[in-house]
Amino acid sequence: MRIISRLFDFYIFANIHVALATFSLTKISLLFVGNEQNEVPLFVFFSTIVAYNYIRLSRKPTMKSWFSSWIDTHKMVIVGLSLVSFMAMCYLGIELRKKAILSLVPFFIATFFYAFPYGRLFSLHMSLRTIAGIKIFLIAFCWAGVTVLFPLLNYDIAITSEVIIICVQRFLFIIVITLPFDIRDLSHDDDHLKTIPQIIGVVKSKKLGLLLLMCFLGLAFLLHDIDQLKTTFVIALISLMFLIRSTADQHKYYSAFFVESIPIIWLLLVLF
Repeated sequence: MRIISRLFDFYIFANIHVALATFSLTKISLLFVGNEQNEVPLFVFFSTIVAYNYIRLSRKPTMKSWFSSWIDTHKMVIVGLSLVSFMAMCYLGIELRKKAILSLVPFFIATFFYAFPYGRLFSLHMSLRTIAGIKIFLIAFCWAGVTVLFPLLNYDIAITSEVIIICVQRFLFIIVITLPFDIRDLSHDDDHLKTIPQIIGVVKSKKLGLLLLMCFLGLAFLLHDIDQLKTTFVIALISLMFLIRSTADQHKYYSAFFVESIPIIWLLLVLF
């Protein structure tokens, strides 16, 4: 049991689980337009491992003590996983269209400076993450762009009004499922980060999440797809349930595993 527990922790905290979530969202975007290719979703999967492990290793000094210790213990394995993922990402990237790769540039820059203190060049100690109020919107912007626009551009799929609706939906969805993480980190995040729970409190954050989920669901009516509407309703309900039950003292697996599993559940609903 101890070995299984350690493997499970590695699966979550080495960002394999979150990579599976971005794979799922990318796959959903392609299935919506009838494309069943896996190259781009796999590219996003390996890219997520590289990006999130870079952020995790860069931010280690600011993390909770138990998590920082866990990273120290597994640092070499995390680096090894990241290197293998980087090579897989490069291999898959060879087949991608140039315009699709170019579309990733703003998201690459945002990821790089999310943790890297660009201000050191100017004797300042800050990163994009530390700019007040921007964190959750930056995450949603990157996830929406990488899991919706990027895959569709790679297959020359026109950016129609329906695609824009899906992109906005995805942006709202990511904000909602990120709120439990911000609620979890409420006592740990610096006050100057100005996360939504810090600004308006936990209760109002949940009400805001409900409002965003209503918009998320409302946009599904514009897609004129009954199956899409049913799936969106189930995902909105699951997301609301996890948001309502989020607390500042939640279990370490609550957001990192269960909330992060919602995109995977979404893909399973689409497939079956």
